[in-house]
Amino acid sequence: MTAPGAGRPDVHTELGERLATAALGGSEAARAKQKAAGRLLVRERLALLLDGEPDFEDGLLARSEEGLAGDAVVTVIGHVDGRPVAVIANDFTVKAGTWGRRTFEKITHLQERADALGIPVVYLVDAAGARIDEQFDSYAGRHAWGNIFTNLVRFSGRVPQVCALFGPSPAGSAYVPALCDVVIMVRGHATAYIGSPRLAEMVTGERVTMEEMGGAEMHCRESGLGDVLVDDDAEAIAAVRVWLSYLPSSWREEPPATNALPPAAPVRPLEEIVPTREDVPFDVTELVEAIVDGATFFPYKDLFAPELVCGLARLGGRPVGVLANQSLHKAGVLFSDSSDKAARFIWICSAFQVPLLFLADNAGFMIGTDVERTGIIRHGAKMLFAVCGASVPRIAVIVRKAYGGGYLAMSGSPTAPDAVIALPTAKVALMGPAAAVNAIHYNRIVAIDDEAERAAWVEEQRAAYEADIDVFKIASENAFEAVVPVARLRDELIARFSAYRRRPAAPAERRNGVYPV
Repeated sequence: MTAPGAGRPDVHTELGERLATAALGGSEAARAKQKAAGRLLVRERLALLLDGEPDFEDGLLARSEEGLAGDAVVTVIGHVDGRPVAVIANDFTVKAGTWGRRTFEKITHLQERADALGIPVVYLVDAAGARIDEQFDSYAGRHAWGNIFTNLVRFSGRVPQVCALFGPSPAGSAYVPALCDVVIMVRGHATAYIGSPRLAEMVTGERVTMEEMGGAEMHCRESGLGDVLVDDDAEAIAAVRVWLSYLPSSWREEPPATNALPPAAPVRPLEEIVPTREDVPFDVTELVEAIVDGATFFPYKDLFAPELVCGLARLGGRPVGVLANQSLHKAGVLFSDSSDKAARFIWICSAFQVPLLFLADNAGFMIGTDVERTGIIRHGAKMLFAVCGASVPRIAVIVRKAYGGGYLAMSGSPTAPDAVIALPTAKVALMGPAAAVNAIHYNRIVAIDDEAERAAWVEEQRAAYEADIDVFKIASENAFEAVVPVARLRDELIARFSAYRRRPAAPAERRNGVYPV
């Protein structure tokens, strides 16, 4: 009679061997191919992201009997900068990282644990979509791949959800990055698209490259899906760590504070950064860097809609979300894309108790038939909705011009910010001098035949109009909380945010707003 277990290795030895094999992921050839392409293996990415080894891992042996280590996804909890995070990482060396019948079980289980624990979820995405040959197990039922998206929506604004996209994320799986708070894409490798170039050619006859269809550069510059463009896997991981450093672990906590740092040394006197004339463009990031703690500004969607600068920074050691009109691009005028960019960034900050700083320098929203037909009113309403609904401390600084709807969209006084502060160069009005004079005096202007006389009269009216919107006259009407020199702006902001953060950040009582689209 054969003893139980005879012919098999010791169970402890067998376990060690099985765990070691599963941890390797795919075949040696698949791993070599990944490395040859200049991409890290999934556990190399984890090693860069986490402070040390993961605290624990779920489902390492899932489908190991079938040679599909972990069913192509690694799910762990570890620490980043001493704080716990949940990480969901596709393993491209196992069946191209595709989703199988156990993949979504592992993903949704860790999503739910992260929400219950109040910790961020980091998605390291590198997956060629769902497996068509397993759709009957995993697609149409209540217990299916789509549960991943349901959880992304359910937990949005409750815990930070961050996506680093290293490779493909096609078809339905493209909604993982789309539903995350921030998407970091690796140039030349990351792709996201509903239909592949081959499918597009078959259905529409269109011939495009993979990069044109859904490459990282395209998404970060044109579609707006990508928020941060990086050059390699290591830079993507570093960006994830920086992004998380500004946010709390969950919506119930405050953002982490650090020691205050002085701002970067300006290349010229602070008073020279902002031109007095409103029609002279300047780089507003120079002003941002002169205000915030040195080397802490982290741009958000910097390649998309560059007429509006957005990003996270620290001010006196505490995180703050910055929105600033960039006069170097389209004169800082607000367009549909910049309105969408602003709304999403404001919602992220408001969700996680990050105060908002607006640096207003714009002549309003863009006008013309093209922008009207593409819905600038709808998109502008989205930005206004986000501004007025933000429950975190909010300060607007009028840098130079703030005209029309642009004044309101950049958190002007009627939107109920905690404070509106003006620099000595500030002007606030329904419209700028040139447009106002033309609107008010059009008939008189066209009635003056002599060109020189007409120009002189128009200039006289512009000067009178400008005197009416002078910063000191507006301040005299108590429209600003303060007018401060640019050299004192940083200290003023630190003091005010320190005071305003003491108030509770409670959203309006209702089921939900009806968001403009």
